[in-house]
Amino acid sequence: MTQPSAPPPLATQPSPQPHSAGGSVQVRCAGCRMILTVGPGITEFVCPSCKMPQMLPPELMKKAVAPPSHNNNNMLNKITSPSQLQAPAHGVDPTKMQLPCANCKAILNVPHGLARFQCPQCFIDLAVDLSKIKQLFHPLPAIPPPSRALLPLPPLPLPVPPPPEEVNEVAIEVEREEDEGGTVGETFTDYRPTKLSIGPPHPDPIVETSSLSAVQPPEPIYDLKTKDDLESTRALSCLQIETLVYACQRHLQHLPNGARAGFFIGDGAGVGKGRTVAGLIWENWRHARRKALWISVGSDLKFDARRDLDDVGAAHIEVHALNKLPYSKLDSKSVGVREGVVFLTYSSLIASSEKGRSRLQQLVQWCGPEFDGLLIFDECHKAKNLIPEAGSQPTRTGEAVLDIQARLPGARVIYCSATGASEPRNLGYMVRLGLWGDGTCFDVFQKFLGALEKGGVGALELVAMDMKARGMYVCRTLSYKGAEFEIVEAPLEPEMMDMYKKAAEFWAELRVELLSASTFLTNDKPNSSQLWRVYWSSHQRFFRHMCMSAKVPAAVRIAKQALTEEMCVVIGLQSTGEARTEEAVSKYGSELDDFISGPRELLLKFVEENYPLPEKPEQQGEEGVKELQRKRHSATPGVSSKGRVRKAARWKPESDDDFDEGFGTDSGGESNGSDDEFQICEICNSEEGRKKLLQCSCCGQLVHPSCLVPPVTDVVSEDWSCHSCKEKTEEFLQQQHAYLVELTKRYETALERKSKILEIIRSLDLPNNPLDDIIDQLGGPDKVAEMTGRRGMLVRAINGKGVTYLPRNSKDVTMEMVNMHEKQLFMDGKKLVAVISEAGSAGVSLQADRRAKNQNRRVHLTLELPWSADRAIQQFGRTHRSNQASAPMYRLLFTNLGGERRFASIVAKRLESLGALTQGDRRAGPSLSAYNYDSAFGKKALMVMYRGIMEQDTLPIVPPGCSSENPETVQDFIMKAKAALVSVGIVRDSVLGNGKDYGKLSGRIIDSDMHDVGRFLNRILGLPPDIQNRLFDLFVSILDLLVQNARIEGNLDSGIVDMKANIIELQGTPKTVHIDHMSGAPTVLFTFTLDRGITWESASTMLEEKQKDGLGSSSDGFYESKREWLGRRHYVLAFESSASGMFKIVRPAVGESVRDMPLAELKNKYRKLLSLEKARSGWEDEYEVSSKQDMER
Repeated sequence: MTQPSAPPPLATQPSPQPHSAGGSVQVRCAGCRMILTVGPGITEFVCPSCKMPQMLPPELMKKAVAPPSHNNNNMLNKITSPSQLQAPAHGVDPTKMQLPCANCKAILNVPHGLARFQCPQCFIDLAVDLSKIKQLFHPLPAIPPPSRALLPLPPLPLPVPPPPEEVNEVAIEVEREEDEGGTVGETFTDYRPTKLSIGPPHPDPIVETSSLSAVQPPEPIYDLKTKDDLESTRALSCLQIETLVYACQRHLQHLPNGARAGFFIGDGAGVGKGRTVAGLIWENWRHARRKALWISVGSDLKFDARRDLDDVGAAHIEVHALNKLPYSKLDSKSVGVREGVVFLTYSSLIASSEKGRSRLQQLVQWCGPEFDGLLIFDECHKAKNLIPEAGSQPTRTGEAVLDIQARLPGARVIYCSATGASEPRNLGYMVRLGLWGDGTCFDVFQKFLGALEKGGVGALELVAMDMKARGMYVCRTLSYKGAEFEIVEAPLEPEMMDMYKKAAEFWAELRVELLSASTFLTNDKPNSSQLWRVYWSSHQRFFRHMCMSAKVPAAVRIAKQALTEEMCVVIGLQSTGEARTEEAVSKYGSELDDFISGPRELLLKFVEENYPLPEKPEQQGEEGVKELQRKRHSATPGVSSKGRVRKAARWKPESDDDFDEGFGTDSGGESNGSDDEFQICEICNSEEGRKKLLQCSCCGQLVHPSCLVPPVTDVVSEDWSCHSCKEKTEEFLQQQHAYLVELTKRYETALERKSKILEIIRSLDLPNNPLDDIIDQLGGPDKVAEMTGRRGMLVRAINGKGVTYLPRNSKDVTMEMVNMHEKQLFMDGKKLVAVISEAGSAGVSLQADRRAKNQNRRVHLTLELPWSADRAIQQFGRTHRSNQASAPMYRLLFTNLGGERRFASIVAKRLESLGALTQGDRRAGPSLSAYNYDSAFGKKALMVMYRGIMEQDTLPIVPPGCSSENPETVQDFIMKAKAALVSVGIVRDSVLGNGKDYGKLSGRIIDSDMHDVGRFLNRILGLPPDIQNRLFDLFVSILDLLVQNARIEGNLDSGIVDMKANIIELQGTPKTVHIDHMSGAPTVLFTFTLDRGITWESASTMLEEKQKDGLGSSSDGFYESKREWLGRRHYVLAFESSASGMFKIVRPAVGESVRDMPLAELKNKYRKLLSLEKARSGWEDEYEVSSKQDMER
C-alpha cells in the first residue's frame, strides 16, 4: 500500500456537536469504526485510536479541500499538492487490497482474486500485476517534502504492515475456496431412467456424474419388439433397457452424408455392457436383421458373448468365432455361415492370409452392400490411435475400424467402451456420432479437435453433456460406495535403497563408458542415435523393474494380511518379464539356481547387443597380397585389361629395302604387328618376342631377364614382380600390418572392457522378476491364479533348491484356455490370490459375484500402474462389477521415489480428461490428480526450475534441504543438481571451469528438453534416491506456486464446477441458444446469483449436531487467525472430517471449503477460541462485511 510523502496528521475524536465548524467533516474510521472529525484541507490522516492511515472518500473531498488555515484545536493541517488534489481516493477497506491506479494514481480497494477491473476515477481498464504486489506491502522510504511551505510534522509511529508472506498466505487460502466454487456436494448422483419405467432395477447401485445428471435425454419414441420378453424374463435391468431404446432410436436417424447414425455406450466397467449388446442383437433379430459383427479385444470373450445371449433369451442365435474359420466366403457351402453373430478380435480385423485375402474384405462380402445389421465395436478404445500425436503414424487397427464403417454405410454402429475416448484425439474413429463433417460446424475432425483443445477441460465436459442431450450417449457407472481407494507409499527398505543407489551409479558410469567407446567408431550417426535410443529405453525399463521390485515386500505383506482377514487378493501389473525369462532359459537351460533377475537380464542384453565395438580387423594372408598386386596391375596406366603393353611405335630402318621388307612382313597378314609376338623391353627398349620377356604381375611391365640386376636365370612363377614393386608392396604391407596390429589392440581392449562390464553386471545385487517373486512368496502356482499372457513360468523345486521352467498349461488344459481355467479356480475359491496383467485379463470378471463360491471381499493391489488411464480403468473394473456381494478395496502402491511418479503422472493426465469426456465430469475418476505433473503448468514449472539450476535465473523458492539464511546451501544444491542432470543426459556439452570459475560446471539444456516433463520424470529415475527426491520436490513446489498464482489471477481452468450456496436466484429469463436439428435437443443458457455465506446460527447448529452425535473431536470448534489481514482477523469453524487427522473448514463468507485441512496446518494458522461470544462477534462482523462486497459470496 502506498504511503503519503510524509506522516499524515492525527485526527481527533469528535466533539459533542454534530458538526464541527470551519468546514470540518466527520467520517467513520475504516479500522475501528470510531467517528472522527477531519479538519478542512486534510485528505489523509491517521486514526488516533487504531493508528490506521486513511484517506477521505471521494464524496467528502470537495468539503475537505479548502484554503489551509490554522485553528486552535488539536488537529494539524496538511497542505495537499495540486497533483494530490487531482487524484482523490476512497477510504481504506480492510477487507480488500489497496492498489494504486496506474493512470491517475488513486488508491483503489481491490477485492482479493479480482484480476481485471476498471478504475472508478479515470475509467481506465486495469489488471493486477501479482509480481509487484509483494512490494506494495513493504513501507516505502519517506519522500522528502517539497520545497514549498509544508508545516513540519512530528514523526508518528505508523502501524507495521504484516509480512508479505502472511498477506499472500491468507489471500491465497481464501481465494482458493472462492475460485473452486465450493464443490462440496457429491460428484455422483444416484441414477434411474428419467423417461422410461420398463424393467427391474439394476442389481447394484448405479450413479451418474453430477454434470451429466443435469442434462435430460430426448423423449423416447422407439417401441421395443422384445419388450414383453424382457419384462417377463427380467433379464435386463431398467437402465440396460433404456440403452436399448435410445440406441435403436438413434439408429433410425441418418447423418447428412447419408450414413446411419451411431450410438456410444460409455457405461463404466462392470455395469453390464455385454448383456446390453446381447439385448441389441436380440432386438435386431426380431426385426429380421439376422447378421451382426461383434468385434472385441480377445477371443476368450466369445464365451462371454455366448453367455450373454443365452441370458437374454437368444440361445438360438449362433456365435461364430472368425479365427476358427477359413478365409473363403463365409456363406459358401463349405463354411456355411448364413446368419448369426460373427465374433472376431481387432487383431483378426487387420489379418490376411498368405494368398493376400483379408478378413476385412471377407466380412464386407458376407454382410453385403445393403447391410443394415449391427456393427459392434466392443472395447473400442483399441482403435484409439487413428489420429496419433504429431510425428507418429496411425495404427492399422484404427484405419481398419474407419474402413469397415465406410464400406458399410447402412450398418447400425455401436461404440462400446468404458474408456472410449480418454482424450479428444481418440474420438477420431467415431465418425457415426455426427460431431463433425457435413451439417456441423467442423467439416473435418482436425478442426473439431482444435476447438476442443482450445476450450480446455470445460469444452470436454460439454461434449459429453451435448451427446447425452442429443440421444447418442449414455454413461453410468457402478457406485463406488463401499469401495476404498488408498495410495500406499512403500518406502524403499535399506537393502533396496543401497541396491538402487548402486544401480543408478552404474548406469551413470555405463553412459560415460559408452561415450568413450563411441569415439573409436567411425562417424556413423544413425548407429550412434540408435545406441542412445536403446540406452534410454532400456534405462527406463530397468528402473521401472526396480520400482516394481521395491514394492514386492509391501504387496506381499498387504496380501498376507488380507488373507488372514478372510479376504482374497487381486494383484494387477502390466509387464510379466516373460521376454527376459525366455532369453535366460535359452541361455542357461530350464534348470536354474534361482529366479531370473529381470533388471540384470535387461542390462546384459543391452550391453551384449549394443556395446560399441570397433570393427574386427581381418588379417591379410598370401592370397591377400596377390589380390593387392592384381589390383595395382589393373590400375597401372598404359596396361590393358589383359596385362599387355599397348602397341608402341616401331623403329624406322635406314634403307628403303629394309622398310619394304618390314612393310611386306606387316602386310603378310599372318602376324600383322601382333602384340603377342613382339614386345619392347622397358629397360633396353629393344624389341623381343613376347615369350622371351618377363612380365611383372604387379605393374605389368615387360623386361629381358638379362637386363635385370642381378640377371634372372631360373624359371620364375606367374606371380613374379619386379624389384620396385616388391619394395612398394612390402612397405605397404608393413604399414598395413602395423595398422592392423593397432586395430586389433583396440578391438581386444574394447572386447575386454565389454567383458568386464558384463562381469560387473553379473556381480550386481539386483532383484528377481517381481511376478515370479510374488507367486513364490504367496505359496506358488498351487495357491496363486495367474491370468497373464505369458506361456511359461519358473517354479521352485519341491525341496526348495533351484527353480524349473514349466509351461503354464497342463495336459488337460490348452494354452488358449489356461486363463479361463485359472479364473474359474479363483472364483471357486480354490485359489485366493490372483495375479492379472492387461494381456490376460481383458474383459475378465473377478468381482465378489453373488453367483460364485468365492464371495470374499477383493483387495485389489496395483503393483504397477498401466501406461494409460484407459488400461488403469480397465484393470480397476476387473474387481468392481455388477452383482457383487461386496465392493473392492483398492490399494495403489508407490515407492517414495519422486521419479516413479512418472507413471502416475501419465495415468493421472489421462484420468483427468477421461473423466471429463467419457463421464462428463473430470472429477469422476479415482483421485490421482495430485500426480498430474505433465500439464501446461508442469511444463512451465520445469522451465523455471531448469533456468534456476543453470543459474540463468533465480529460483522462486528455496530448494528442499536448503536455508535462505545460508546461501551456501543453495549453491551446493545447484551444483549437485547440475551434476545430476549431466549424468542423466539432460544437461549437454558440460564443461568444468578453470581459473575463477574453478570447479563450476556449465552446459546447456536444449529447447525441446526445457518443457519435456515426461523426459525429466523418466530420467531422474536413474538418479540416487536422495538427489532424485530433492529434484522432484523442487519441481513440485514450483508447480504448486504457479498453480496458486494462476488460481489468484483467475487463469486456472477448473472446467465445470458445482456451485453450492444458501441462496440461488435466477436472473432474467432462460435463453435458448441452439436446437439440434436431428434430435430436437435445446441448449439453454441460465444465469444465477449465489450467496454462499454461512450465518452464525447455521455455523453453531453445524457444530452442535456434530457434538451431539458423539463423533466430534476435541479440536472441533471456532478458530481465529493468528495473523491479521489489514487490521482484521479471520474466523473459521473446524471439525474433523471422515479422513483421520483432516478437518473440514467453514468460513463466514464462502461456506464449506473444498479442501480439508490437516490438524497441524490448522493449529499453525489459527488459534481455538474458548469464548463463544468473541467467536460470535468476529463471525458476524466478517459475515456482514462480506455481504456488502460486490462479489458472488
